Amino acid sequence: MSQYWSAVVHGLTPYVPGEQPKLPDLVKLNTNENPYGPSPKALQAIAAETSDHLRLYPDPNGDSLKLAVAAHYGVTTQQVFVGNGSDEVLAHVFLALLKHDEPILFPDITYSFYPVYCGLYGVEYREVPLDADFAINPDDYHGPNGGVIFPNPNAPTGRLLPLDAVAAIARHNPDRVVVVDEAYIDFGGDSAIRLIDQHPNLLVTQTLSKSRSLAGLRVGFAVGHPDLIDALERVKNSFNSYPLDRLALAGATAAMNDNAHFEHTRQAVIATRERLNAGLAQLGFAVLPSAANFVFARHPQHDAAQLAAALRERAIIVRHFKHPRIDQFLRITVGTEQQTDVLLAALAEILAV
Repeated sequence: MSQYWSAVVHGLTPYVPGEQPKLPDLVKLNTNENPYGPSPKALQAIAAETSDHLRLYPDPNGDSLKLAVAAHYGVTTQQVFVGNGSDEVLAHVFLALLKHDEPILFPDITYSFYPVYCGLYGVEYREVPLDADFAINPDDYHGPNGGVIFPNPNAPTGRLLPLDAVAAIARHNPDRVVVVDEAYIDFGGDSAIRLIDQHPNLLVTQTLSKSRSLAGLRVGFAVGHPDLIDALERVKNSFNSYPLDRLALAGATAAMNDNAHFEHTRQAVIATRERLNAGLAQLGFAVLPSAANFVFARHPQHDAAQLAAALRERAIIVRHFKHPRIDQFLRITVGTEQQTDVLLAALAEILAV
């Protein structure tokens, strides 16, 4: 029935999300979900909102969540935009701020949703190669462009770009928007939100899916100059004026306000990541330096696809990308201490065969 499709749909290559297998006793380390549950205060807030009030529309502005984000980062609510996960926020960014005559720039190895958005909205783009160590070189983003976007830490590599390098990219592109996608920043970096007052062209996006353990709630936000936020609001209100439901607003607001739970689980993930790095290195893996809740590793004597298949036979799922330059790497989500033990034991067994 594809004869009914529009020309746009015919030309799309959709994003393929990480596998969500329904297998018993699975060690699931492929989609970068937080191994620890969300704030109990968030769960309580969601439960409290499950009432007769669900017959009413939610707050279209998401004011409670904007207040919580603004308070956490020391900005104003006029500098905050909220949406259904950072993916929806990014979709609005591409349409509102990155659709210009010149191609936008992003790394050649990065979040694979970026070219999908470009195809959906007709945005020209140019991929900028990472260096030999899979790092972003800020000097590569100084030429003419329609905007710049990159994750920090980058995905799937996990490598972190220092804030002075982020500032340099913003400084060298004063007439274009520079978007920093900080889905994983809480696991090892400092947010570029602290730079937005010095760089009105800088927009920072984040999600509550990772460090706030709310992947199932779908909440994200952006922080930047009020003019950038106004552009996003104009697109949102031309597309879906009630993006976040009552449960999402209640849970996300409570999660942003529970700093103690956030710090406890964040530090637990960081500690386990360092232990996972050491364990992989002992098994002969080369592991890229990661500031995320995952690691990117390869074994010089073993094919990555075969390793992923062998792990799957043992009910352990990791992510393997069949792309040039990275087809010998595995992206492994940082799980619990117990899951890490199971993974490392399985890899030792596989490598010994």
